Amino acid sequence: MKFMKIGTKPDTFYTQDSSRILITDTPNDLVIRIDSTTYHLHRSSLVPKCGLLRRLCTDSEESDSVTIELNDIPGGADAFELCAKFCYGITINLCAHNLVNALCASKFLRMSDSVDKGNLFPKLESFFHSCVLQGWKDSIVTLQSTAKLPEWCENLGIIRKCIDSVVEKILTPTSEVSWSHTYTRPGYQKREHHSVPRDWWTEDISDLDLDLFRCVITTVRSTFTLPPQLIGEALHVYTCRWLPYFKSNSPSSFSVKENEAALERHRRVVNTVVNMIPSDKGSVSEGFLLRLVSIATYVGASLTTKTELIRKAGLQLEEAALADLLLPSHSSSHRHRYDTDLVAAVLESFLMLWRRQSSSHLSSDNNQLLHSIKKVAKLIDSYLQAVAQDVHMPVPKFVSLAEAVPDIARESHDRLYKAINIYLKVHPEISKEEKKRLCRSLDCQKLSAEVRAHAVKNERMPLRTVVQALFFDQESSSKGVSGRSEIHDLFSRGKETPMDEQSMMHKLNLGPAETASIGKAKSVREGGGKRGEEKITSSTEPKKLVRQGTGSEHRRHVSRDR
Repeated sequence: MKFMKIGTKPDTFYTQDSSRILITDTPNDLVIRIDSTTYHLHRSSLVPKCGLLRRLCTDSEESDSVTIELNDIPGGADAFELCAKFCYGITINLCAHNLVNALCASKFLRMSDSVDKGNLFPKLESFFHSCVLQGWKDSIVTLQSTAKLPEWCENLGIIRKCIDSVVEKILTPTSEVSWSHTYTRPGYQKREHHSVPRDWWTEDISDLDLDLFRCVITTVRSTFTLPPQLIGEALHVYTCRWLPYFKSNSPSSFSVKENEAALERHRRVVNTVVNMIPSDKGSVSEGFLLRLVSIATYVGASLTTKTELIRKAGLQLEEAALADLLLPSHSSSHRHRYDTDLVAAVLESFLMLWRRQSSSHLSSDNNQLLHSIKKVAKLIDSYLQAVAQDVHMPVPKFVSLAEAVPDIARESHDRLYKAINIYLKVHPEISKEEKKRLCRSLDCQKLSAEVRAHAVKNERMPLRTVVQALFFDQESSSKGVSGRSEIHDLFSRGKETPMDEQSMMHKLNLGPAETASIGKAKSVREGGGKRGEEKITSSTEPKKLVRQGTGSEHRRHVSRDR
């Protein structure tokens, strides 16, 4: 950091009560009051260099003591004292931390060359242009200090010049960047002759006030020089810096109620960051978008902001990992741990876009769309397995999310079956009707042989699901057997007219082994008993299903119980 030293005399100011007094043999004849501080000074030293004080003292006699109120001086008493010491020739040290206050105060006091040659304001301007603006850290610190005097700094052109200097350095090729910067990324070790990372500048500018940060990023984007991903990384670093709970997955990090002022600051950060996210897909990660949606809900961001975030998150949902979806619920009216409503909203946004693209794209493009929806389906099924372990997760939310995935997206229902089985294990108290509702989206025909074998012996599953699994288990091992039409009709009628379990068992006319297996499952439901095996195994021998019917030879599929 650059410094400028002006003056040679020692500092002889001292404090007495609320007054600042200069040790001198000459009586004080100039009193300057700034807020609660009073300065006892001399007209002979200040008036020749300060055009403002010269004008204010013109009507007074030289022998009189003059008192002047300067409560509106920019920078306050500290900035005035720097200017006063300069007038006395006392040594002052200037750097990026106090330069802005000194510049604005000297301008206010009219300490220009037109008043006295070699005055303070021209010296400060020269130091600002020749030293401060040439350095990276000096420009950042100076820009940061302008936040306290925005109007003065805007009028003096300090803000614009600092922003231009910062942007110019950000756009400098990394091969020309020197290592005088902050960079604390985990795993990165700065070495001699080590290449500078492209995002070297992101942590330094994250210290800026929100409006100044927005100006810098907006100016950088307007040059169309940096890739969108680099802009996105800067937004990510800034968000982590100013939203203290951004990195935490724990609901406890949101449990402390913040005051309205803090929430308002965080709302401004969220709204501003969202507006600056580049429109390019992938400019920020899906995890960043999902976390930002969660925080936007917590701090009460505007509906427009949340809607835009959900839209952006829906565009690249297939890029998400399971950990990205496991966001804590902030609802005070629900006890469940995870925010399934947020995930459902993002999924619906993704599906709307997917359906629109599927109907408008050529067949050659549909392969990619199909791959995308299948990837999302696997992600949602993994998410269902995770939220199923929450003892407070209600059945309707679980079912709604499971059924939101289109049938075409699930080639296999093994993951969905596992999620349902976990839910039934964690929630043993749910009713028979709720169990049926859980399983209505499960297609036993899309289960693997191992999973169907597990389902047949799973006493947690509704009887109808067990029978369906048993039927398709037999169908896969005896494809040459005909006469399935009556069973098809049985399940089809079951969807329209409720049928009790005894009637269903009679209609299926199962062999001894099948009857015993299902009967055992039924007895466990009614009277209790041992738990079924949890381990999915393929060692179960296929069971034979004896059919009665009209002799129809064409094949039919058993429809799922909706």
